[in-house]
Amino acid sequence: MKRTTLSLIAVATALAAVTGFAALTAPDGSAAPEAKAPTTLPVERSSLLCPAPSSSEVAETDYVSYTPAAGSSATGSAAPAAKAELKAAASAATPGGTTAKKPGAAKAPATVSQPGKPVAAEANGPTAPALTGAATGGLAPGWTVQQTTVVTAGGARGLLGVACGAPDTDFWFPAASTAKERQDYVHLTNPDDSAAVADIQLYGPEGELKSQLTEGIPVPAHSSVPVLLSTLTGQAPTADLTVHVTTRSGRVGAVVGAADDKLGSDWLPASADPAGTAVLPGIPADATSVRLVAYAPGENDAELKIQLVGETGTIVPASAQSLHVKSGMTASVDLPDLTRGETGSLLLTPSDPKKSTPFVAALRVTRGKGDKQEVAFIPATAAIGARATVADNRAAGSTLSLAAPGEAAQVKITASAGTGGGTPVSKTVTVKAGTTAKVTDLVPAGLKGSYALTVERVSGGPVHASRLLAVPEDGIPMFTVQSLVDDRGTVEVPTAKQDLGVLDD
Repeated sequence: MKRTTLSLIAVATALAAVTGFAALTAPDGSAAPEAKAPTTLPVERSSLLCPAPSSSEVAETDYVSYTPAAGSSATGSAAPAAKAELKAAASAATPGGTTAKKPGAAKAPATVSQPGKPVAAEANGPTAPALTGAATGGLAPGWTVQQTTVVTAGGARGLLGVACGAPDTDFWFPAASTAKERQDYVHLTNPDDSAAVADIQLYGPEGELKSQLTEGIPVPAHSSVPVLLSTLTGQAPTADLTVHVTTRSGRVGAVVGAADDKLGSDWLPASADPAGTAVLPGIPADATSVRLVAYAPGENDAELKIQLVGETGTIVPASAQSLHVKSGMTASVDLPDLTRGETGSLLLTPSDPKKSTPFVAALRVTRGKGDKQEVAFIPATAAIGARATVADNRAAGSTLSLAAPGEAAQVKITASAGTGGGTPVSKTVTVKAGTTAKVTDLVPAGLKGSYALTVERVSGGPVHASRLLAVPEDGIPMFTVQSLVDDRGTVEVPTAKQDLGVLDD
């Protein structure tokens, strides 16, 4: 017999990936050496999906694709095998039997070739398809793609912004609607080589809506399916709706496109997972209307305390101090005169700290008045963790909001080079406890084109962040708000003190 040495890290990694935990023994029956704490390593592959931008003939869409430089604002080179690119997804039949729009020959974002250097592309008109793609090697950690569309006329008029999302199996969308003045579509995009099967549940103020064609929706491989919510139920239109998307098999990207006849249009991203507290960051200082929508998916009601985390401190709004959310029902409340000229973030906590009930939430925010109004959505957003990035920032009109609802925190913010040139710049910002800080003046030197903003938490408590992009058009204060989520650029890998010897014939 001969003895072959097998690296314990390979064994532990494989077993942990399958079971989450493994007990190892040596060949003589003795216990294996105690493993060290997991090692944090950069991810080697990231997947993103972008929905079809618009059905409008006058839609103009910009894409910006970006991977942060590792560990600093300086640029670096990627490994030779690294790649980050998006490709057009095919369109599939909708659940109602109608045919989705045919994909056009729109140009996808240029392939990122170097961390720290954003690239851009355009796709105009109604034929721009949904996109699926992946980044590998040194371009995978923190890969971000922003899709921004301007529609100047028609029922979908507005500035629509969305950070292309990762595929998953479970999504919650409070603040959707089947009201007569709304056209809300949930876009399901499958990035994989096999078909996915999705279910959609709708919950209104009286509970689950009786629905049709919502179970077992097929999403073919590398395809996108838009589903008009109003076609899924025969019940009366509902202004405040919570949509729950799950998959029976496979995984999808999901986002809701909302268009209001009077208020314009934007994308509604998924809320953070159900939790007993929530932070909704980055309400603009000049918001003329703010509507909170929440849903409690469990068996218990949620009694929520409403607080505004503003630039100077945290207060309880006079317009609404609490919200009662019945189990299985969508609740909503208007918050007039909420910000009073200050950028702010909404903090929702249990009215009784001893009775915490998981819930999901989102805000519908309006700027402007009369026929010059524009709408955007802010979902409950998890803290950024180690690092988060938002792309397609402009020299004017970009506002970064940083909320520290608990302890004070320090973050490092880096503005990348521009898509057409410029020099990266960084600064460290302290966010006082119980406040929302805004950053509007961090722009790359010699900027040409648009740029990315990367936020890294340095110290202190959790930080929740969002970016407002304003592009006024004909007196309409067009805007969109994107939440910053942790970029999941690293993964924990088990390590061991020594190799484990195994016998081999």
